Amino acid sequence: MDQRVTNANAGKFRDPAVTADGSPRATVALTNPTTLWFNTGTLCNIACVGCYIESSPTNDRLEYITAAEVRDYLRQVETLGWPVTEIGFTGGEPFMNPEFPAMMRDALSAGHSVLVLTNAMKPMMRPRVQALTAQLIKGFGDRITFRVSLDHWTEAEHDAVRGPGGFAETLKGMRWLQAQGARLAIAGRARWHDPEPEARAGYACLIAAEGFAIDAFDPAATVIFPEMDETVPVPEITTACWDILDTSPDAVMCASSRMVVKRRGAAPSVVACTLLPYAPEFDLGATLAEADRPVALNHPHCARFCVLGGASCSG
Repeated sequence: MDQRVTNANAGKFRDPAVTADGSPRATVALTNPTTLWFNTGTLCNIACVGCYIESSPTNDRLEYITAAEVRDYLRQVETLGWPVTEIGFTGGEPFMNPEFPAMMRDALSAGHSVLVLTNAMKPMMRPRVQALTAQLIKGFGDRITFRVSLDHWTEAEHDAVRGPGGFAETLKGMRWLQAQGARLAIAGRARWHDPEPEARAGYACLIAAEGFAIDAFDPAATVIFPEMDETVPVPEITTACWDILDTSPDAVMCASSRMVVKRRGAAPSVVACTLLPYAPEFDLGATLAEADRPVALNHPHCARFCVLGGASCSG
């Protein structure tokens, strides 16, 4: 586990069976596997402040997954009879992967909807990639959702995270996607601790000014993700917490999804969720069948992002 996690949460998140005070740790079973994620690789065209996966132009800890490897997992879904309706792609920046358009087509051709997490910047706007993406939008319509990272509704705050010119470049990409008839969504961040009504009103003004077909007040269309700062102390989740918080383990992301990653120099494997691609204790095996087992909520992200934050990466 990261040393920062140990320092911020001394004594916590050590034993998958019990919490620091000896209470039984909460676990989540895979009860309804409706989303399968693929990390296309951690390389990205930019390096953002606070990126939980540390994506950058040089970070290839997760290698480019290939279209053939994605097809193998799509076949596993069919063989297992999992009720998967959504295939999610994240990175890094998915459009950096040269085989990404083929992965999208294979997932769509298998009957799934596709959710793409993208910054909508230069990798997507290369002429060849634009042509292939436009073909997919024309052929599959709103079965593809492009959830674009727009950290804040103002240029100054967005660019403080993603670098000068990022806001303008992302809006250019969003305008292009909308002109193709693409279905758009926004991924924002709660980094600035703005009250949620204020944040949604801010996004609504931007959306109206741009003419985007996005509902700023729909949490599925404009997602404002809690920050994932591992240096902040968080409580552990025990089995008693479900009743205390009046929630169900079925509402947590790892009850309905898994993610395939390809670590550098290794074959693809399946991890519990999109948030923990590097943590070996959340690697569940090489196949989807092996990954069909309960997950112990033994990491600060499990508490802060999923259970207490109520967030999910799925559409």
